[in-house]
Amino acid sequence: QVQLVESGGGLVQPGGSLRLSCAASGIIFRIYAMAWYRQGPGKQRELVARITSGSSTNYADSVKGRFTISRDNAKNTVYLQMNSLKPEDTAVYYCNADPPGPGSVYWGQGTQVTVSS
Repeated sequence: QVQLVESGGGLVQPGGSLRLSCAASGIIFRIYAMAWYRQGPGKQRELVARITSGSSTNYADSVKGRFTISRDNAKNTVYLQMNSLKPEDTAVYYCNADPPGPGSVYWGQGTQVTVSS
């Protein structure tokens, strides 16, 4: 059974930082591209950051320079370090696992991030 379990969300003031974690089980983690998506109130789900099995990364323009995605294959965990948070970063953040070829894409249950004073 595949599980992606996110943690680290919460309430933070503008300018603050949070680190999200996503622990994966039931997949060969090291071969999967991993990503973070988010869905804000009244908005569509959007890609925030992605890291390939070879640790190449890409980011949404809105988070470049503020967010950093990383992975620890020994711990089957992907991280999202979020700095200089803004109210517009408020959303539910979802972890995503994308296989290298044909196969199922997996999603976590989401973790709420709220940026507010």
